[in-house]
Amino acid sequence: MTKYKLEYIWLDGYTPVPNLRGKTQIKEFDAFPELEQLPLWGFDGSSTMQAEGSNSDCVLKPVAIFPDAARTNGALVMCEVMMPDGKTPHPSNSRATILDDEGAWFGFEQEYFFYQDGRPLGFPESGYPAPQGPYYTGVGYKNVGAIAREIVEEHLDLCLAAGINHEGINAEVAKGQWEFQIFGKGSKRAADEMWIARYLLQRLTEQYGIDIEYHCKPLGDTDWNGSGMHANFSTAFMRETGGKDYFEALMKAFDENLEDHIAVYGPDNHLRLTGKHETAPWNKFSYGIADRGASIRVPHSFIKNDYKGYLEDRRPNSQGCPYQIASQILKTIALVPTSAEARVSAAA
Repeated sequence: MTKYKLEYIWLDGYTPVPNLRGKTQIKEFDAFPELEQLPLWGFDGSSTMQAEGSNSDCVLKPVAIFPDAARTNGALVMCEVMMPDGKTPHPSNSRATILDDEGAWFGFEQEYFFYQDGRPLGFPESGYPAPQGPYYTGVGYKNVGAIAREIVEEHLDLCLAAGINHEGINAEVAKGQWEFQIFGKGSKRAADEMWIARYLLQRLTEQYGIDIEYHCKPLGDTDWNGSGMHANFSTAFMRETGGKDYFEALMKAFDENLEDHIAVYGPDNHLRLTGKHETAPWNKFSYGIADRGASIRVPHSFIKNDYKGYLEDRRPNSQGCPYQIASQILKTIALVPTSAEARVSAAA
């Protein structure tokens, strides 16, 4: 039997953006544990904005497990928060009731800033560094500094060792800003992996004395870019059948449900989605071929392949909850019938 360090990870009850929490439990297993072997575990919800002190019990329900390469015999356990009965989802549980479909594929592009001493990494004590331009996919000390690349490379290795489908990294447009990409099949799986990737990044930067700033516009009303979490998405029907009339009906549904999307795409999005810096205005829906300033960017490949493939919703921001983002996208897709006859009937 081997003693395993199980890091139970969950989202707390803070709003509008939950924080990641984690605590370690030691259990013995013959081999790396399967999800079904992991027990429920209680915690003090009064310390996480999830219960009152007079009735503080909450329960963690394991829903996904990943190897933790940073610890000997370590495991990362993503959990849902449940009520004391262990069966009823807690009101803060954003995963339990979302739409899920294994045929729906999601690719999230997580942008963020490294922060140190209250400002983006590489910014001078006062004022700003040289204007944006050389930092995006930049190389060299003057563009990316001495620490950032070391962190993102180590984070990449930790994600790959955990079995997370990490698809890439790059320096972003602003000084001290970076991005990583996570792809998953099914909204819950994709979002689980994104949350674990965020956890690994935040835990890793503890040893560097650096924080991760996820706010979508941390530098306020300036010419410095904000941070998004663009959501690339497709369903089996979009990949295999598609068609121009289906695409147009889908874009109409996204337009008509704009407010529902903005409501869950991350707080303060009006500060980021201004119509500048390759963003669409938050209160107007648009789509365009290879248009980075549209609400939804349509790849050239999608058009060339008879309107089949994936689309990119550029409105979700860096603080957004991937569970809610993926679920809202699926809700809107579900409004559009997959047969031409049904679409005509629905529109009548």
